[in-house]
Amino acid sequence: MIDQTMIKKAFKLLLVCGLLQTHHVAYAELLGRIAAVVEDDVILEQELDSETAAVAQRIEAGKGQMPPEYMLRKQVLEKMIIDKLQRQLAEKAGINITEDMLNSSAADIAQRNNMTLDQFREELQRQGMSYKGFLDNMRNEIIINQLRGREIGGRIKVTDREVEHFMETQEQLGEEGIQYHIGHILIAVKEGASAAEIQKAQQKANELVKKLRAGDDFSQTAISHSEDGNALKGGDLGWRPANAIPTLFSTTATTMRTGEVADPIRSASGFHIIKMLELKNLDNHIITKTKVRHILIKTNELVDDEEAKKRLVALKARIIDGDDFAALARAHSDDKGSAIKGGSLDWMGPGDLVKPFEEAMGKLEINQISEPVQTQFGWHLIQVLDRESKDDSQEHKKNRIRDAIRKRKIEEETELWMRRLRDEAYVEIIE
Repeated sequence: MIDQTMIKKAFKLLLVCGLLQTHHVAYAELLGRIAAVVEDDVILEQELDSETAAVAQRIEAGKGQMPPEYMLRKQVLEKMIIDKLQRQLAEKAGINITEDMLNSSAADIAQRNNMTLDQFREELQRQGMSYKGFLDNMRNEIIINQLRGREIGGRIKVTDREVEHFMETQEQLGEEGIQYHIGHILIAVKEGASAAEIQKAQQKANELVKKLRAGDDFSQTAISHSEDGNALKGGDLGWRPANAIPTLFSTTATTMRTGEVADPIRSASGFHIIKMLELKNLDNHIITKTKVRHILIKTNELVDDEEAKKRLVALKARIIDGDDFAALARAHSDDKGSAIKGGSLDWMGPGDLVKPFEEAMGKLEINQISEPVQTQFGWHLIQVLDRESKDDSQEHKKNRIRDAIRKRKIEEETELWMRRLRDEAYVEIIE
């Protein structure tokens, strides 16, 4: 009987040989510079060296304990393989990011860090990263996130009943408001593994648990041995409410004390080791809502920025002299939806309005009128009528639970999807 796997493997290697020969370089010489063959593509030693050095630099900057070089290199290579498989799948699906989209995203990141784009570039260079390298990494992340959204995100639903059930359960357990900081290590078992392979993975997991309980550093152990997407972060899953902890080990995690390492937990992906790094309680969620109204002047071929500002300054002067704000809004505002209500936007909460408008509104006293404020919609005259702070804990809690349940479902599905993608792909590690 013909072994189809061996035929495919031989074909891939011939393809790589052909690829190398087209560049007029001896195959034997270049083979030593290839770290891995991934489907119809390769990962070069130079790429692996560069990425390993970058990861090592991040670990040192975070004051983490560096694992042995060969273990770090193995983890980085595995991540590069998974990333390449996802990029290949995204390319087949027609997912692409334009230079304009990329530069716009970079500008947004710079703005969130209170920098201009030039200042952001200088800061990257100061930290030893080129702007091009940053854009390449960001392009990769955006493409992969879009791919996962298409492959997984659209299938994930969270019902009101799931949210209510979780809230009821937490109330019964008395665990409302508790957050968990969890470390995670996965010893993977591929689909269709033999009993001997499963036993070997379980034995490794048991040995790691024993060493961790004896005092081995969790972060270094995760970097060295874990086989999931958080390995290079030291297995750190971050702070999570109970509903955001993966279902598989949520019951175990919510009963653990700080510093405790649980026995290995079996799943279809392999054996999971978790450590409770920290615990904390959440405070109540108080939000401030603002009752606000505005007059909008849009710019166009006939009204430029200066003209729009000039009109609003004149309207503000009329209001100060006694004219009615609502009447002027009805007569002059280009926001027809609010104009018929005298410019009223009613009560607005955090995030309801665009950032420049919200920032200007936040600086105003009750009944104070702003100077002209520019947003992407045009120029605004803003007046704050009232403010109130209230405890929004219950609604905030529901939204937080809904988001966390969705995130947990996506994580669980993503882990299985990535494991399947890796197991079914042709990968030849040459290094």
